Amino acid sequence: PQHVVLYPLVSKSLRNIAAGKDPLEGQRHCCSIAQMHEHYSLGYPDLDELQKNPQPLIFDIEVLKVEPPGSYQQDPWAMTDEEKLQAVPLIHKEGNELYRQGKVPEAAAKYYDAIACLKNLQMKEQPGSPDWIELDQKITPLLLNYCQCKLQCEEYYEVLDHCSSILNKYEDNVKAYFKRGKAHAAVWNVAEAQADFAKVLALDPSLRPVVSKELRSLEARLREKDAEDKIRFKGIFSQ
Repeated sequence: PQHVVLYPLVSKSLRNIAAGKDPLEGQRHCCSIAQMHEHYSLGYPDLDELQKNPQPLIFDIEVLKVEPPGSYQQDPWAMTDEEKLQAVPLIHKEGNELYRQGKVPEAAAKYYDAIACLKNLQMKEQPGSPDWIELDQKITPLLLNYCQCKLQCEEYYEVLDHCSSILNKYEDNVKAYFKRGKAHAAVWNVAEAQADFAKVLALDPSLRPVVSKELRSLEARLREKDAEDKIRFKGIFSQ
């Protein structure tokens, strides 16, 4: 119990995990002793104090829940490359099931985990190489599912960023144009929304009924906004 000289670094990693961060955030590839000397502060006053003055520690461990055999799922950061590849289809399936149940934020979290697994593997490949492209083609449908969740959660600017990223690589992705068009319409980027919906029709004319519905909705919202603006400005100028 008296050998706690490395515990502050371990505790910092555990706190990063609890906050959803990389457990090795801010660390370099060197030995633990070098890590301790290199970091003036670990970011937590209690850990800084313990690092300066090591002392015996007593740990209270509380059982939060008991999971049935086979139900435990590792966090992506703790998986090997092979485990990540095996986990992605299962996580994808879990996300789809949650989405069907109407649990949209929970589904988005699953899609995010699957994307994180593949992105981690992709970072180890040369951009543009066959393996990199194969991983990217697996990421794209997951990212589109994630964007669908974000549309429903009204997080439109995130949808714009992700769909634009997809379209920078895959100019013929109809789903990315459609979702980006809906996001543009939601934040009143009228010309951009109309351009995206026109691109959808050019790529897949069979979607005309769906696109027409979106354009009618946008036009109706614009009329409502114009009417509200007239009333608002009339009140200002009549004062």
